[in-house]
Amino acid sequence: MNLLLLGVSHHTAPVDLRERVDFSKRGVVTALRELALRPSPAESVVLTTCNRSEIYAACRDPEAARDELTGFMSRFHDVPEDQLAPHLYARTGGEVAQHLFRVAAGLDSLVVGEPQIFGQVKDAYATAADERCTGTLLNKLFPWSFTVGKRVRADTGLGEGAVSVGYAAISLARKIFGDLEGLSVLVAGAGEMAELTATHLRSQRVRRIAVASRTLARASELAGKVEGVALDWSAVDDELLRVDVVVTATGAATPVLTRARLEEVMHARLNRPLFVIDIGLPRDVDPHCGELEQVFLYNIDDLRTIVSENLARRQEQTTRAEAMVSDAAEEFVAWLRSRGAIPTVVALRRRFESVRQAELERLEPKLSRFTPEARARVEEITRLLVQKLLLTPTERLKSADDAATAARYAEAVTRLFDLDGNGSGPDGKDSASRAVGIGGAPAPSASPKPPVAS
Repeated sequence: MNLLLLGVSHHTAPVDLRERVDFSKRGVVTALRELALRPSPAESVVLTTCNRSEIYAACRDPEAARDELTGFMSRFHDVPEDQLAPHLYARTGGEVAQHLFRVAAGLDSLVVGEPQIFGQVKDAYATAADERCTGTLLNKLFPWSFTVGKRVRADTGLGEGAVSVGYAAISLARKIFGDLEGLSVLVAGAGEMAELTATHLRSQRVRRIAVASRTLARASELAGKVEGVALDWSAVDDELLRVDVVVTATGAATPVLTRARLEEVMHARLNRPLFVIDIGLPRDVDPHCGELEQVFLYNIDDLRTIVSENLARRQEQTTRAEAMVSDAAEEFVAWLRSRGAIPTVVALRRRFESVRQAELERLEPKLSRFTPEARARVEEITRLLVQKLLLTPTERLKSADDAATAARYAEAVTRLFDLDGNGSGPDGKDSASRAVGIGGAPAPSASPKPPVAS
């Protein structure tokens, strides 16, 4: 069984295509159930976020499975295959582990180190496991990725510090309010930066987001995206009395919030804390508003300074994180190789065990004179002897440096010990049923002495 990954992400596809192949539209569970009906993937996990749509699969023939999954993605999302295929990437074997470990660690994200992806990977695996779409390989791969992701964040600090304006705003808001859940937000303006910041705030489970714009239609559009409510511009003053956070991005030529206006608002609010994020250019909020008690004002330059400082610190940790991911991927590949040796190891043990049993049967007339305790001792000694003889070859088979070496070892062992059952002795009997001595001669039949009871 082999690992296969097929997907698209912000590295390979524009946003309009990523939107079209978002599995959440029709449902990840629906996708998993349809994948379960297809012949190639024996196991599957579907990971879908705003920046990626990926299928992780365990299959026997990666090439055939790749073609099948490409067709599946095309039909499931109703995207012509010739439009989809150029943007797809595929990974197999250890490359799948390397990729997933980087994803879980936040190294493959649009914003390196962002924390949300780790939870999304865990949710994707949990959903697939609940649907019984996972098995031996994916049940090993995904929990391994969780360990890697946690270790990278704990040992490198890669996820610490905001590295986007939206994250910087959230980071500052947390310093003021602690948990943001249950807070109320006013977004004045409906541009791209306002939407990005509002979206990040929404991810923190704020209680309410109100969007005000001079064009009510634009306010309604953004409100729909962040599950908020649209306000007429005339309602801004009333909303300022209730909210905890204000995001301004109006594009107005002069400040829409003056010191005098905000001073009146704060008096009516009884100086309850107000966090103001001014990301307008030119600025929407009079900078002197920040001098008011309990008004915490940050403009886009403040946020960008925070982002730049955090990016510099984070870059220092990226190299360490990449090295940790590579080491973990190598460990996983070693585990994969050991699985490839399992059939040979099992066959080798069975062959040695059959020889042991054949010898005990041949010696049965002489062993019958032994006491039950002595016979048990003979059984234990011969079993331990076989285990010790097999220890080194078993370890060498499992720890071969690469697939080619492992295959050569397996072939040599199979031929030397006739594990495929094709060999037979000159008398026509299977070699496993004959006692084998040095040089292939029958083992001497001298009567053994009963073992001394210990």
